Amino acid sequence: MDQKSEEIAEKNYDPSDYSSQSETEQGLAITHEQVSDDYAEGTIDGVIENVEGKDVPLQRKGHNIYKNK
Repeated sequence: MDQKSEEIAEKNYDPSDYSSQSETEQGLAITHEQVSDDYAEGTIDGVIENVEGKDVPLQRKGHNIYKNK
């Protein structure tokens, strides 16, 4: 395995990934968000079910990882 592949393979999610300039770290942040959504609601579509059973879209006010591109 080459050096770059090894560096990527050793990466883990870190909250600072949301503000990183690294494409790999930004990808980790997006994947982490999707896994969190799936774990919480069973889906990655950004919708949560309220107590009445109605789907409510999640607000998209979190980290804007694309703002520095």
